[in-house]
Amino acid sequence: MTQIRERTVLFADLRGSTALYETLGNAEATSVVTQTVGLIGQAVDECNGQLIKTLGDGLMAVFASPRDGVKAAGRMHALLEHAAAQGKQFGTSKVLRALRMQVALARGEVVEMAGDCFGDAVNVAARLLDHAGDNETLITAEVLSGLQAQQKARFRSLDRIAVRGRAEPVHVYVLDLPSQGDMAATQFGEVVQAVEPDGMRLVWHDLDRVFDIDSMPIVLGRSVQATYCITDARVSRSHARIDWHGGSFSLTDLSYNGTFVRFGIDGEIVALRRGSCTLHGHGTIGLGSPPVDANSPSVRFEVLHFADTLPQSLPTVRTRS
Repeated sequence: MTQIRERTVLFADLRGSTALYETLGNAEATSVVTQTVGLIGQAVDECNGQLIKTLGDGLMAVFASPRDGVKAAGRMHALLEHAAAQGKQFGTSKVLRALRMQVALARGEVVEMAGDCFGDAVNVAARLLDHAGDNETLITAEVLSGLQAQQKARFRSLDRIAVRGRAEPVHVYVLDLPSQGDMAATQFGEVVQAVEPDGMRLVWHDLDRVFDIDSMPIVLGRSVQATYCITDARVSRSHARIDWHGGSFSLTDLSYNGTFVRFGIDGEIVALRRGSCTLHGHGTIGLGSPPVDANSPSVRFEVLHFADTLPQSLPTVRTRS
C-alpha cells in the first residue's frame, strides 16, 4: 500500500571503514562495520523512529517528528563515542576510533511504498551527507522549524548550500558540539594551549580577503554562490568549508577529489577526503590536488590575531615538481 506522509528523514554514514578493511581484513572489518551499524540503529527504536534500510556503512530511518529525528542523531553519536571509549563490544577501542559518523536530516512529504521511502526529503537528506564533516549532524530549515527552542539553540546556520540534483540551494544548519575546554588537538601535531584567533585570511591570485569569526562558515568552491569563489574547473562547486568551532578554525572537505593542506612552507601535506582538520598558523589549501606546483588551484591561508598584528604579506609558497 502506498501512502504519502510528512516525515523527517535521517541518513547516517560511517566513514573510515576502508582503512579497517586494509588493517583487519575483509571478514573482521565487515563484522565490525555491521555490528557498528546495528549499534547506532538502536537509536532509531529508542527515539520512536522506523528503520527503513541499512546501506553497508550506514542506514536510513524516518521519524514522525523533527524532535525525534534530532534526538536519534544525538543518540547515535553518543552510542558510537561510548563504544569507542569502552572498547568492549568489538575488542578494541582503537578500531572504533578510526570510524567517523556523519548524519543528515531533511523533512517533507515522503512516499512510503513496499517498505521503502521516496521523495525530495529523502534525496536532500542523502545528499547532505556529502557536505557533512567528521561527526557532524546537518539539518534543513524544515527540520529546524519543528524543534523546540532549546533544541534550536544548539544549531548554527551554514546559510544556503548548493545540493547536487537540486536547482535551488538548501538552507542548512549544523549541530554545534560542546567545547572541550581550551586545549586544542590537531591531527598533525601535539596538543597545545589554544590562543583564540580573530580571523582568517585567504589569498588566491588577486582575490585577497579577510574574514572575521562572525563571517563563518566560509565555503570555498567554483559556484558563484560560494563565499570564496575560485573559478577553476578542477574545483568542485562546493569544495571545502571553513568553520569556527570552540575557539579554532576547522577545514572540512566536501568534494569528490579531496582537499589537501600544507602547513607552513615545507610542512607535510594532510589529505582530507570528506574529513576535517584544524587550521593554524599559515599554509596552503590545495583544492582537488596537493599544492605541489604553481598550476594547481591552491589558496594560501593565514590565521589572524587582530589584537597582536596587522595582516602581513603571506610567504611565497615553494613549489615542487
